[in-house]
Amino acid sequence: MEIKIKYLSDKIEKLRYIDGKSDWIDLRSAEDVVLKAGEFKLIPLGIAVALPKGYEAHVVPRSSTFKNWGILQTNSCGIIDESYCGDNDQWMMPVYAVRDTEIHVNDRICQFRIFEHQKAFEFTETDHLGNEDRGGFGSTGKN
Repeated sequence: MEIKIKYLSDKIEKLRYIDGKSDWIDLRSAEDVVLKAGEFKLIPLGIAVALPKGYEAHVVPRSSTFKNWGILQTNSCGIIDESYCGDNDQWMMPVYAVRDTEIHVNDRICQFRIFEHQKAFEFTETDHLGNEDRGGFGSTGKN
């Protein structure tokens, strides 16, 4: 499957898979960012993408993002559907800084994966699901 991508920055590395490690693709900051604790910023990722019809991208932080920069992605998981596909529809990462931090151009701050849209379901109301209870939310313990 082919996906069209427009780079809006010539300062970031091109998208690529890291062979043998993951099928998620790293995204990079397209500008230098300085944040004080408590500040919010939309960090530009330097790309616009035309996803195929019926697909969406899920953008999430990398496992090291909080440790390295002390930022949280404010929408937890960013969902970008195929309608966000114009030349200037730049992908962004909305972040909140919990400490003073500096992010530099080309730093790998988040990652994405492409998913097919969920099929449509019909919901049927019932008084009983017919299954045994597991013990409630968070019931599997700590270990």
